[in-house]
Amino acid sequence: MKRGMNRKVMITCALTGAGDTVGRSEHVPVTPEQIAESGIAAARAGATIIHIHVRDPETGVGSREVAYYREVVERIRASDVDVIINTTAGMGGDLMLDPQNPTTFVEGTDLVNGVERLKHVEELLPDICTLDCGSLNFGEGSLVYVSTPDMLRDGAKKIQELGVRVEMEIFDTGHLWFARQLVEEGLIDAPPMFQLCMDIPYGAPADPALLVAMVDQLPENAVWASFALGRMQMPWVAQCVLLGGHVRVGLEDNLYLSKGVKATNAQLVERARTIVEAMGAEVATPDEGREILSLKPRVA
Repeated sequence: MKRGMNRKVMITCALTGAGDTVGRSEHVPVTPEQIAESGIAAARAGATIIHIHVRDPETGVGSREVAYYREVVERIRASDVDVIINTTAGMGGDLMLDPQNPTTFVEGTDLVNGVERLKHVEELLPDICTLDCGSLNFGEGSLVYVSTPDMLRDGAKKIQELGVRVEMEIFDTGHLWFARQLVEEGLIDAPPMFQLCMDIPYGAPADPALLVAMVDQLPENAVWASFALGRMQMPWVAQCVLLGGHVRVGLEDNLYLSKGVKATNAQLVERARTIVEAMGAEVATPDEGREILSLKPRVA
């Protein structure tokens, strides 16, 4: 894929994720109301897209509950902000094994098929939903994120039938190989949208040379973005713009604005916007984002 600086940049804000971050920052939104309010604030700060996970309001643990997604999405749609809505469809892939007896699934397992992971997408029809394009040893311990080729083809076909744009999340180079296969098989509508997810243990590290190599493997008509975790979040914004991509920030990936200073989602979007504009680029409005991604126009 041809590389070159991107002059019109979409900023995605990943609002909360499903990780164990609630106890580490008071700014991580938990309830549907908090998540929606954080998304609205991020949109006002300049986010083109907001990426939505939901959590159990009582425990703060990541959830697949359709009712929580419904409340978040309805609150955002009823607000006075315009923003592209991107919901995760990655929940339901957690396989926790007993390392001494790996035929035994232990507490923490939440494993359903590729179509079952799309219940909220089918009901709410967001602009975009994610498709995690491969399995992964997810961090330390014995958690495996499971996303097999059969599951992915089933999920991609269902999303295509729903008329929702797929954001293919790429955690390692083999995932990119398979995502290209989905495109070649006609299971991903044009333009194909890739999110290169860097520095998630144990996937692709946040190495600029590796990002260049992965970008070079993308199809010519691809729309791509990338992010990195923690202290690499903002440097990665600049890296992506220089290579022709779009960017993602947010509390799913990083809790800090600077050393010891905890951030809000809106503050992270503002910082990303400052970087993008200081580089001589512009942040895409939601309508411009819809044009870039060939999405349906906003319904008033």
